[in-house]
Order: sequence, then C-alpha cells, then structure tokens
Amino acid sequence: MKGVKELIKEQNRFTNIELEKYFDEELKDDTFKKVVSKCKLPKEELIKYTSLFKDSACELKRCSTCKNILECKNSVTGHVYYPSVENDNIVFSYVSCKYKKKLDKDNKYKENIISFDMPREIMDASMKDIYTDDKNRLEAIKWLTTFIKKYESDNNIKGLYLTGNFGCGKTYIVAATFNEIAKKGKKVAIVYYPEFLRRLKESFSDDYKVVFDSVRKSDLLLLDDIGAETVTNWNRDEVLGTILQYRMQEKLPTFFTSNLTIKELEEHLIGNDIDGKVKARRIIERIKYLTDNIEMIAENRRK
Repeated sequence: MKGVKELIKEQNRFTNIELEKYFDEELKDDTFKKVVSKCKLPKEELIKYTSLFKDSACELKRCSTCKNILECKNSVTGHVYYPSVENDNIVFSYVSCKYKKKLDKDNKYKENIISFDMPREIMDASMKDIYTDDKNRLEAIKWLTTFIKKYESDNNIKGLYLTGNFGCGKTYIVAATFNEIAKKGKKVAIVYYPEFLRRLKESFSDDYKVVFDSVRKSDLLLLDDIGAETVTNWNRDEVLGTILQYRMQEKLPTFFTSNLTIKELEEHLIGNDIDGKVKARRIIERIKYLTDNIEMIAENRRK
C-alpha cells in the first residue's frame, strides 16, 4: 500500500471538484461508506484520504468472507487496514481481526513457558491430542492426568522420571501436561537438556545467572533427554546437582525424560571423575526423591 504522504501528494493533482466527485462515487459502496462514517470530520478533510478509505474497505470485504486466519488475503495476515481519528487527524493502522485476537488469546499461555531448543510440535502439545491406542502408554498418561488434578490443590508434589524407547512420545505427553498448567498461570520450563548446557556455556560472561535461575526456579521443570549429554564435572555437579538441590529444598515438581533407565543414568553420570561413583549416586538419590519412575516402552511413531 502507498504511504499517506505519497497518496495525499498524488491526490492534490486533482481539482477539488474532481476529488469530491471521486469521493462521492466511492460513497455508493456500502463498505466504503461504513469506513468513512467512523471518522467524524468535515468532508473536505475526508476526501483527502479517499484512496486509503478504499483500501480499508477492500480489506473489510475480504474479512467478511474469511473463515479462518489461514485464509486471510489482506496485506498483513490477521489484520485489517483501518482508520481512526487522533487529535482531529486521520490515522490508518493495522487492527487485529477476530481470528488473530482469538489466536493471541489461545497462545497467551506460552508467555509462561521457558524453553530451550524445543520444536513447535512440543510447544503446541495438547492433552486432547495425545493418542491412547497404544496400551503401553496408558500408565504414563494416567499418571500425568492425575498430576494435573492434584497440582491444582498441592504445588509441592512429586514429578516424574519417564524413561522409554526412542520416538514413543515421552516429551510430548509431559509437554502437554506442562502446557495445561501454564494456561493456569504457572511458570514452566521445558528444556532440552543438552542444548541448555550449551547455552549456559555460551553465557558464562553474559547472562549465566539469569538463564540458570529461570530454569532452576520455575514452578515446573522438565529436563528432556537427560543422559544424552556428555558428562563433565561442571555440568553434573555445578549445573544438575545445584538445580536438583534447590528444587528439593523448595519442593518444586521436577520431570525428566530419558532413553536411559535410572540405573543406566547413574552409570552415565559417573563420567571420568575419580569420585564419579559417589557424585553420580548423590544425583540419582535426588532424582528419586523428586520423582516417581515410569518406564514407557511403546511404538516408535517417528519412523
């Protein structure tokens, strides 16, 4: 669309009579007339914006037949070009349509979610979309459904250590649970653990404490794919150990997903440290204190 100044300059080439004629001709269109009627200014002022009013009317007509935001054909998806009057001047701006407003409302809960390297599918996960045709998933789904109900009255309950084979949907069903709780105003963190560690390394001299505390102090925390990282003394003792200790003290529900059983995770956490067995055992005891343990061996739907 042309800018206001450019259009006004162009229209100034018309004589006043021609400009008024052009305006009156467009007024025969009901939508154009409706748009103009919103601006209660003298006609000699209104006619300067005839082309812009026409643009607005065209977009409103498209809106009248649009059934969802995916069908939007306007210049800015989910918006309509519309006039308003400010200090006796006409200002055109892009106003959200009803579908955009609903979309924004439906997605507002995402403001309560901190995430690291999680795909859109996970961020949009919903309990209603969880498939239940695989009986091997039912124990975990039932546990998570019960958790949502219990959490409404008790925020200091155990989380879940969910282990299982690759592609069985561990992360999705936990993320769906977190999304439900985020809709109720709680701050949740859905963290792909290996990426979180990389982010922390990059932020040592920058915002390390901000990044670290945003996860450590979240109302709910999911450390996704724990056991996929390369173990170092730093990430085991200073990062994971500190997070778990804080969440134990504050009784904050903590969740883990992993392809490793807890016993296998303990072996993984030993690393190359001479005191690795003792330190790994300490981490595992904290995880057991914080969580119930469910193994979900189900169909791999990523094939």
